[in-house]
Amino acid sequence: MADLPPLREVIARHGLSASKALGQNFLFDEQLLDRIAAIPGDLAGKPVLEVGPGPGGLTRALLRARARVTAIEMDRRCLPALAELGDAFPGQLRVIEGDALKLDHAELMGDEPFAVLSNLPYNVGTALFVRWLGGEEWPPQWTSLTLMFQQEVAQRIVAQPGGSAYGRLAVLAQWRSAAKLAMKVHRSAFTPPPKVMSAIVHVEPGEMPTGVSARVLERLTEAAFGQRRKMLRQSLKGVPGAVAALEAIGIDPQRRAETMTVEEFVAIARILTQGC
Repeated sequence: MADLPPLREVIARHGLSASKALGQNFLFDEQLLDRIAAIPGDLAGKPVLEVGPGPGGLTRALLRARARVTAIEMDRRCLPALAELGDAFPGQLRVIEGDALKLDHAELMGDEPFAVLSNLPYNVGTALFVRWLGGEEWPPQWTSLTLMFQQEVAQRIVAQPGGSAYGRLAVLAQWRSAAKLAMKVHRSAFTPPPKVMSAIVHVEPGEMPTGVSARVLERLTEAAFGQRRKMLRQSLKGVPGAVAALEAIGIDPQRRAETMTVEEFVAIARILTQGC
């Protein structure tokens, strides 16, 4: 195993500082990083996609776990530090310079199933998460998502109906996947410390309900939670057939979106899918 200098030393040597514009916050605690890398299980020899590695804190932990890492980084300042990691772990690290939102991840990873582990930059985390959860093909190429979010976002992903945290993210994360809060991370663990606490969400794909289009469900939840304070008969009137679907399966149109279970949203989406 490579004998690496402390992360703080690497960052100082390369003159790196966390970029607010890129939503960066660096983690230095290597024991914590090793615990994060262990969440999905044994990664030895397995392909892993990491978005926004920065100077390579989590990357180190993944390489120590003997994963084969593809890291997407758009901050050129971090590339020399990542190159040093590649030299220390020959054949285990491939760095792609670019914007993860604009790249085809499946194409990058080839035909192999892959795990996603990332301390996601705050400014792109939700958009990437929704993208990984989407698509009509299921199960997806990714085998699990282990992702760092602001704690508030993490709680929205695992939320249950009836509370203010429950919304579109929860439905999209839970209708054909199992999502859990794997670990909370105190703000003091980061440099610089963010204003909010963080948490790691672990998601594994499950069985996709039959007869349901992912795109239809996405449109349905977007409309329902886009006006979450309104009754469903109002928030869904812009979705053709949705109000009729409510009545067809016995859902009171005076209810609000936050009271609807994931299963009820799936049932409505199934009717709408059949009507497409």
